[in-house]
Amino acid sequence: MYHCHLQFYCVGFQPQTVEFFRAIPPLEHFTHAFSESSAPRCEPAKAADVILADLRSIDTVKTLQLLLDSKKVQAQLIILAEEKQLPLLTPFLPEVADVWTAPFTPEVLQFRFRHWQQGYKQDRNLWEARHFLEATINSVPNLVWYKTKDGIHEKVNDSFCRTVNKTKEQVQGRGHAYIWDVEQDDPACIESERIVMTKKETCVSEETIQTGDGTRLLTTYKSPLYDLDGSVMGTVGVAIDVTQERAYEREIIQKNQTLETIFTTMDCGVMRHTLDGSRILSVNRAALEILGYESKEEMTAAGFDTVAASVVAEDQERLRSCIQSLTKPGDNVNIEYQVRHKDGSLLHVMGNVKLVEERGELYYQRFLLDITAQKLRETAERNEAERRQLELVHALSIDYSLVCYFDLSDNTGRILRLEDDDGSLFGFLFSEDRDLRNCLEEYIGQFVHPDDRESLTETMTWDHLQTELLDKKTCYANYRVCINGETRYFQIKVVRAGDWDSHQSIVLGFRDMDQETRREMEKKSLLEDALFQAKRA
Repeated sequence: MYHCHLQFYCVGFQPQTVEFFRAIPPLEHFTHAFSESSAPRCEPAKAADVILADLRSIDTVKTLQLLLDSKKVQAQLIILAEEKQLPLLTPFLPEVADVWTAPFTPEVLQFRFRHWQQGYKQDRNLWEARHFLEATINSVPNLVWYKTKDGIHEKVNDSFCRTVNKTKEQVQGRGHAYIWDVEQDDPACIESERIVMTKKETCVSEETIQTGDGTRLLTTYKSPLYDLDGSVMGTVGVAIDVTQERAYEREIIQKNQTLETIFTTMDCGVMRHTLDGSRILSVNRAALEILGYESKEEMTAAGFDTVAASVVAEDQERLRSCIQSLTKPGDNVNIEYQVRHKDGSLLHVMGNVKLVEERGELYYQRFLLDITAQKLRETAERNEAERRQLELVHALSIDYSLVCYFDLSDNTGRILRLEDDDGSLFGFLFSEDRDLRNCLEEYIGQFVHPDDRESLTETMTWDHLQTELLDKKTCYANYRVCINGETRYFQIKVVRAGDWDSHQSIVLGFRDMDQETRREMEKKSLLEDALFQAKRA
């Protein structure tokens, strides 16, 4: 995986020898580059990774001194010298990587270079393996350690150091008691390592460790390490700190016990059964009471098959299809159905069904809620609302030729009454499911006198109606219409309907006020004339 580019500096060699070195191919992961000079120079020596110096024809001591002073710390110096020069080399040997004694044949020289290549590559392979190991063990949250058979820690990872709150320098080379801040080595730890080294296999165990911060629970995986002769020289261990997880498990168990108690006593019915509907896994008392049974056995004996036999016949297939429509874990659906008890009483049930997966197995979890009282209350309220609406329509029908109902929550409307020519002239505008705003815009645009359009439009906006109807149940608007070229006087009456806090709806009544308005206007005109004549007299 790694790549290593080596810069060679050849000093004192004949050009043909340097070309000989160039011709030797680099090993895998390596590339070579060469520079050369007949006498030693500082700059190329500083840049080199490997210095090859032929001392046979140049000043030995001066050359070595300059090269050693110039080279990088990690650079290697290889010397070619004759045997008679060896005494001069003695002071420099600690800093020299290798000495090749001349004379050489080309084959021997190639062998020497190849041998050095193999050693250098082995060193880099070792660096890579060490890097892989360090990167791996230090990136995991688990504790990793390598110990001698006497229990001395040779190597540990970063997580281990964080757990014991010590550096690697403090930990490596020390035993259990010092590392974990306890008075003596842990007997359980010693015994588990003895078993690993005796059996020569990986062993998994849970160990309770006493630390300076208290007791820790570890799940450990320990394996033997082998010496060169095949004997066991120590152990490698990986530990997962499960102290908090075990506390969570205990807490979950306690909560499950609490939930089980609630499950059996809660008012909401809860039951679970298999996918094929043949077996009831669990059912609480509330579910049995809702479905009309004394026990799970009684419900099974009555013929439970996904759906209880007490569910009314017209709802059974609908309920079964709804349950079986769930396809993947987590899917759920709500459905309302009816149940008939043995005493003939009818219950309305709101059910929730969820497809649940647990330990690789699927089952249906169902919640049942008795909503009979709510249904009866809604029916009574609906009947009362209908009664009030009928009374309202009847009251409006006495004088109003066109009566319309509008549900403002979904902007739909319908005609409640349409009589005589006055209403039928524009009744088509208020047909089924039309938006109130659109109906009024078209009505005002087509029939209302131009001088009254702006004021009526403003009066009939939803904001204005909402304000007007907030404190009173009715409001009025008088205006003129143009029908068949004739101007006539009309009135709109708006009546608040239903429960205004929860559901806002209105009833509109359209009334022809022409004759009545004209009579009032004539009376007013006569009165004004009489007053005028009186003033003149």
